[in-house]
Amino acid sequence: MLSHDLAGEGPSVVLLLHSGVCDRRMWDGQFAALAAAGMRVVRCDLRGFGETPVDAPHIHSDDVVELLDGLGVERAALVGSSFGGEVALEVAVRHPGRVSALVLLCSGMPGHEASDELRAWGRREDELIEAGDLDGAVALNVDTWLGPEAGAEARERVRRMQRRAFDVQLAAPEEFGPLDPGVGAADLAGVDVPCLVVSGAHDVPDFREMATRLAAVLPDAQHVDLDWAGHLPALERPEETAELLAEYLTDGSGTQDATTALTEPGR
Repeated sequence: MLSHDLAGEGPSVVLLLHSGVCDRRMWDGQFAALAAAGMRVVRCDLRGFGETPVDAPHIHSDDVVELLDGLGVERAALVGSSFGGEVALEVAVRHPGRVSALVLLCSGMPGHEASDELRAWGRREDELIEAGDLDGAVALNVDTWLGPEAGAEARERVRRMQRRAFDVQLAAPEEFGPLDPGVGAADLAGVDVPCLVVSGAHDVPDFREMATRLAAVLPDAQHVDLDWAGHLPALERPEETAELLAEYLTDGSGTQDATTALTEPGR
């Protein structure tokens, strides 16, 4: 089971899914606040991040459902940042009965074709990793994915989380890599739960484009553009992001009918 933390009591469950440069620690500014707002909150490390090792071939969305099963959770609202948002969408497509609502913060999108700019960035990251310059690869990620509101503390936190992800993933056997979940952009039209799509005005163009497309294709979506945000609003303005999430998740957007029997079998 994925490493995770639990907090709060209430009639609904919210599961927080981190970005690809972070782990569950990215939600430090929202975890307790959402619990205080009356929700049961779960945050987890996806496989290859934080405290969850890469120990088998895997599909991230199926790992998430296995976690829900282990906690006795029938349905949950999924909050996903960047890569975590793409995983949340894959859960909604592959396991539609398990999701009550979605919040997508600067989310990835299944089937998105990266721009030349983003592919060039990926090549540069690969070159640094292949040269053994993990510090350089970490710095590249910190500089790219944090917006102008991010201070020194946020930058240091992303640096630690990204370095941990590199260490865990590079130590794993190649055959234990993630498998194709088989979800494409066309599948998203069938995701009929309430969804809040959040974009950042200072995010890279690919993710701003994906937010616009997600808001158009998801049947029950609303789109909020944060004029202050880069790619990681949860770290850039933690309290403001917590308020945004709590307001959406407690206004009848779909979380209140989640059936739960939350247990803690261990991490």
